[in-house]
Amino acid sequence: MNKPVLPLTYEQLDHWIESLQPTLLAEQFTLALGILRGGAPLALMVSHAVGTPVAFLRYDRGTRAVAWDSTLPVPPAGSKVLLCEDIAGRGFTLVDCIAFLRAQGLQVKTLTGAVDELSRTQPDYAIDARGYFALFPWERQAYTEQYRDDWARVEAGAAPAMADDHDYAAYAIDLDGILLPDVPLARYDEDLLAALAERDALLPFEVLPGIDLQRVRTIITGRPEMDRARTEAWLARHGFGHLQLVMRAPGTHDDSPAGAAAHKASAALRAGVTHFVESEPVQALLIAQQAPLLRVIWWDALTRTGMLVSGRAWN
Repeated sequence: MNKPVLPLTYEQLDHWIESLQPTLLAEQFTLALGILRGGAPLALMVSHAVGTPVAFLRYDRGTRAVAWDSTLPVPPAGSKVLLCEDIAGRGFTLVDCIAFLRAQGLQVKTLTGAVDELSRTQPDYAIDARGYFALFPWERQAYTEQYRDDWARVEAGAAPAMADDHDYAAYAIDLDGILLPDVPLARYDEDLLAALAERDALLPFEVLPGIDLQRVRTIITGRPEMDRARTEAWLARHGFGHLQLVMRAPGTHDDSPAGAAAHKASAALRAGVTHFVESEPVQALLIAQQAPLLRVIWWDALTRTGMLVSGRAWN
């Protein structure tokens, strides 16, 4: 993927559809039809915005077969429906679904979360993503290595199907405050060498965030690169030496909360993980703001609780 990523959150998509409310109301659609699965959230958002009943179509890429998948009946011929999909891609999904509906005598308009320069058809309503790779909140697992490997096997005919979305969950974690206690910053200012020695002697927390360590791909720490040797030694000593370690490059990111958060957000995106566990609440908010589709969890080791955070700006 050489194009820059355009992350689209549930909130952004909901606000966009809300902005279309007057126009969609004037159309007087009989149904909002979501193509399962990517079009379903958008059809539901349309339904909530304008009160239109919602139904679904199921599409088989291999056979290009379209099926009505709803307890609601197909509307009478002449009815106007809004067909919803996440993206107008280069494939045949929209084309085939439009043909299916028109064969039932229905008037069809289309709404997609994104349209780009590769789209086979131009939707009536869409977010312009030309020049970008649109990524939806229900696709956050698409950047994990396992997902890409499985997708390649399915496309090549070497595997029958993808695993369930939750099976692709992959974690990166902070270090200090997650695996071991934080040393107060004042100690470093008072006596750097003594503070580092104190940190090296610390034992891991008895209770770690409630995640399967087999799903942890990377430790991403704000510690500077110059601390690599002693950090790797601590990790190896306590059974974490198998985890990839990403440290902060001071020439790229400083040690301020904003600098550390920018380092962690960019490293998490490069690592292709779906979740990041951070020990410092301000940094957690800044990471969530910079990587809006990353699941960011603030872990409070003192109370042994985690909180899913969102960093959407308030204007």
